[in-house]
Amino acid sequence: MAETDSPPHVAILPSPGMGHLIPLVELAKRLVHRHNLSITFIIPTDGSPSKAQRSVLGSLPSTIQSVFLPPVNLTDLPEDAKIETLISLTVARSLPSLRDVFTSLVSGGTRVVALVVDLFGTDAFDIAREFKVSPYIFYPAPAMALSLFFYLPKLDEMVSCEYRDMPEPVEIPGCLPIHGGEMLDPTQDRKNDAYKWLLHHSKRYRLAEGVMVNSFVELERGALKALHEAEPGKPPVYPVGPLVNMDPHASGVEGSECLKWLHDQPLGSVLYVSFGSGGTLSYDQITELALGLEMSDQRFLWVVRTPNDKVANATYFSVDNHKDPFDFLPKGFLDRTRGRGLVVPSWAPQAQVLSHGSTGGFLTHCGWNSTLESVVNGVPLIVWPLYAEQKMNAWMLTKDIKVALRPQAGENGLVGREEIANVVRGLMEGEEGKSVRNRMKELKDLAAEVLGEDGSSTKALSEVARKWKNQNCSQGCD
Repeated sequence: MAETDSPPHVAILPSPGMGHLIPLVELAKRLVHRHNLSITFIIPTDGSPSKAQRSVLGSLPSTIQSVFLPPVNLTDLPEDAKIETLISLTVARSLPSLRDVFTSLVSGGTRVVALVVDLFGTDAFDIAREFKVSPYIFYPAPAMALSLFFYLPKLDEMVSCEYRDMPEPVEIPGCLPIHGGEMLDPTQDRKNDAYKWLLHHSKRYRLAEGVMVNSFVELERGALKALHEAEPGKPPVYPVGPLVNMDPHASGVEGSECLKWLHDQPLGSVLYVSFGSGGTLSYDQITELALGLEMSDQRFLWVVRTPNDKVANATYFSVDNHKDPFDFLPKGFLDRTRGRGLVVPSWAPQAQVLSHGSTGGFLTHCGWNSTLESVVNGVPLIVWPLYAEQKMNAWMLTKDIKVALRPQAGENGLVGREEIANVVRGLMEGEEGKSVRNRMKELKDLAAEVLGEDGSSTKALSEVARKWKNQNCSQGCD
């Protein structure tokens, strides 16, 4: 029997991918530093862990351990299997290995009180039940998307057609009605396995003892109010955000070219352009974006990635690996924008860029991590959604919260250079930009408040931690 005075321990199971790991790491830090819990990350894989994963986990304090589970085999899946299917099956096929880790933890005297999974990890609840451990969800996306998750089983029964073909907007509880085509990617094809997995997980959300969501009351008041309304079998929801990487002194970025360049730019004058770690554009769209940035006459810092279409890749990258990494950009673009713009390949220290005084706007794919980083730094947005729940985020940020502008695509599906130039100018120096900038400044102050000592998000996380510690006590008294 474990000693009753051993510290309560929380196991965290992130779905594969850095986007889910980053906010869970921030959650773990708060649980350790503020609530004296110890943590083990248990990470399912379908291959070797990425360098980024190892780097992030390796930098954590000794009270946060990590275990990579043996890779599962997904070779039986079709080549066009969607990411939600891949993630869900990676977790499901990792359950025997997860059981082994739990057995090892418990037999070694570790007092595991909770298992926290993220949005596609609910099959791991079966292991939590076996070991009499409290199952919890950490939802890394907005409360609007969480509200859809809880509503989806009912919506699925009520609607027979594809959601994008519904004549009326979908009324997600507590949220501004949204066109079906703007909802989560896996809802766009109800015959695909990705949708079936989404529905599977959404039904299992009610098995959780609680759901923490990476948002805060002042940001999503309507959705959180709806989520808090009592309903048979619905677990309590705890808004604990914004949980983002806010370390201004992250290692390896002090000498960054981006930051040196930003130091020389006027206050609030630079538009930061980045589509996240997984966001790519076609060759034609990159051309329009480049020429639009040039036409805007605004300063910009652009993290650019290789075009995602095969024609461009074959044309520009198969002949000579030592070619200029920006050869796919319009001819003369770099020369014409030199001094006013800086283009960097693949990566920039985003937390430091967004917190820099020279950054005055952010053109983003509006992944939720990036969105919350903008909020805590008070940086207004141009939203350009690409995948996952990003269209929902863009809808909410422009129509409801009103901290963003959104360029519109033309009939050919491309966002044209003139449209891009107009929206960039509008954000950086127009009246509309002034309005969203003021609103974002308000949210920045509110975000700081909710994370303060008496803030609502701090109190919500304290309530969760208190429940876990009380459970630890009751287990020790048995």
